Amino acid sequence: MTQSALIRPAWTPATIALMVLGFMVFWPLGLAILAYILWGDRLNEFKSEVNHATDGFFKSCRRSTNNYYGRSGAHYRSGNVAFDEWREQELDRLDEERRKLDEMREEFDAHMRDLRRARDREEFDAFMKSRKQSSEKSKKKSSVPKTTK
Repeated sequence: MTQSALIRPAWTPATIALMVLGFMVFWPLGLAILAYILWGDRLNEFKSEVNHATDGFFKSCRRSTNNYYGRSGAHYRSGNVAFDEWREQELDRLDEERRKLDEMREEFDAHMRDLRRARDREEFDAFMKSRKQSSEKSKKKSSVPKTTK
C-alpha cells in the first residue's frame, strides 16, 4: 500500500499537530487521534473480523428463524401439498446456493489475504535489497584507505 496520505496511522508531523490541536479543542478528540495513530493500521483487520462475526450471527438467526417458521413445523403450510413441497425444495436450493456463495466469499477472502501477504513480502524484499545495496555502497566507500602525506 502506498503511504502517501497526509493523515495516516503513523507519527507524522500532520498527525502529531492534529493530535495536539484535538487535545486543545476537546480532549476526547485528541485521545481519538492518538488511538488512531497507535492502532489505526489494524482497522482493516478489525473491520473484516467484525463483518465475519456479524455474518455468522445473522446466519445463525436465519437458521433459527427457518427452524421456527415452518421449515420443519406446520406454521406456514398453505394447505396445498404440491405447493408446500415445491416451496421446501426451492428453499433448500436457495440455502444450498447461499452456502456455496459463502464458501466462494471465504475462498476469495483467503485469496485476497494471500495476495496482500505476497505484495507485502515483495515490498519488504525490495526494501531489504535496497538497504543491502546502500550498505554495500557505504562499505565500498569506507573500505578505501586514505593516504596521508
